[in-house]
Amino acid sequence: MMRGTLMKNALRAGICGAALALAGCDFAPRYASPAVAAPEKFKDLAPPNGRATVTEDWWRGFHSADLDKLQAHIELDNPDYAAALARYERAKAILDLTNSAMFPIVSGAPEISYNKQSATRPLRSADQPTFYGANQLFGQLSWEIDFWGRIHDLVTAAKAGAQANDDLLAATRLALHSALTRTYIALRGADAQAALLARTIKIYQDALDLTQERLKENIAPPIDVERAKVQLANAEASAANVAQERARLENALAAIAGQNASLFRIAPSANQPATPHPPRAAPASLLVRRPDVAAKERLLYAASERIGAAKADFLPRFLILMSGGTQSTSLDLLNFHNSLWSYGPGLSMPIFDGGLRQAELDAARADFKTAAADYKASVLSAYQEVEDALASIHWFSKESAALTKAADAAQKALDMSMSLYKDGAASSLDVITSQTAALDAERAQLAVQTRLLEQYVDLMVALGGGWTGQAPPPEPPLPPPIALAGPQGQDPVELAPAAAQAQK
Repeated sequence: MMRGTLMKNALRAGICGAALALAGCDFAPRYASPAVAAPEKFKDLAPPNGRATVTEDWWRGFHSADLDKLQAHIELDNPDYAAALARYERAKAILDLTNSAMFPIVSGAPEISYNKQSATRPLRSADQPTFYGANQLFGQLSWEIDFWGRIHDLVTAAKAGAQANDDLLAATRLALHSALTRTYIALRGADAQAALLARTIKIYQDALDLTQERLKENIAPPIDVERAKVQLANAEASAANVAQERARLENALAAIAGQNASLFRIAPSANQPATPHPPRAAPASLLVRRPDVAAKERLLYAASERIGAAKADFLPRFLILMSGGTQSTSLDLLNFHNSLWSYGPGLSMPIFDGGLRQAELDAARADFKTAAADYKASVLSAYQEVEDALASIHWFSKESAALTKAADAAQKALDMSMSLYKDGAASSLDVITSQTAALDAERAQLAVQTRLLEQYVDLMVALGGGWTGQAPPPEPPLPPPIALAGPQGQDPVELAPAAAQAQK
């Protein structure tokens, strides 16, 4: 009898020991992010006097106190940022939820009751009491041994998901700061246009008054007055259009800053923000300096780990089960003789599920392929955005310089036309033509200057906006990837050698 008991206990101990010893097996495929060729330098380099890096408060390069004050409202009042922060907090809660599976589950079930059984209860014996107590102090423990690394893979995937949400929070913050900066630049561009049109309207009004005086003196024909009126009315219409656009931009600024548009005001100023110095950046730094790219990489890693968890679901799950307590018809629950307990291993084995587990594994593999494509697309998009911004800065700078020359020449032509008109050596049509050319040239120059400043914003954002976050360190150079997926029904093949395994 004792020998049989010892053998049973030894068997139980052996099973538990083997489970603990083999716990930690991992079926997740070896991970490495897809290799994307990185150029040695960008096609349009930043000027030599550019800053070495992008700072986190990059918008201060525009030297606008009003802009700095508005930026402070993003983290405090913007609802989109608050929603992104809540999503990050939820991801951390999911990580804690998933991580709890690594630990035993202990529950208690105390019960105290006084009961009466029916006198005609089936199979009731004569010596059973009618009234009796049923009291117990009882507890249970269950603990799944992570024999195949299923829980480990799920926890690792949840951790990567939390990191991705942290990166996405940074990406949201960067997008909001950039949207506010672009809107502010456009608002000041509208202010500059409004100031130009206000000056132009005054000049046109003076020209109209002069023409009317000349008409009274029979020096100018009536058509000159009508032409001057048309010119003035067109300028006033343009001013109204700019005022409408400014109102829309002011309301947009209020929304981004998390303020009520009906209560939000920002004083007009014809002074446009300063032109910042573009930063220098190495192409390879984009992979660790852009929060959106880092988020895609973490989501790819999480998808890889979920493949391991899906494969482990095909295998049995091993549990350690323990329960115990005391039970009595009275309240002497602390009496050792009223104790009861049980312990032993448990096993849950899949036998037939109608293809459920295979479908889950296929879905996990498809999710990995999708995440790999999304990551590669985000990297390619990052390079494109930097190149677009650098090219735009280069060519808008040239266009702005040319338009400045055109505006200066048009203003000189206007001055000469007015002088000749007053002397009677030029017609009003010459004056109006010169006025139109001068106004168009100045408005075009202001518009291009505004677009140039917006391109500096795009460049700062494309380079990551000074974000450093928790991006993994750069990997050693990897050879070109082989493929993104293996043959039908197999795991994704290794995208690059095992050097990136350390990212785990």
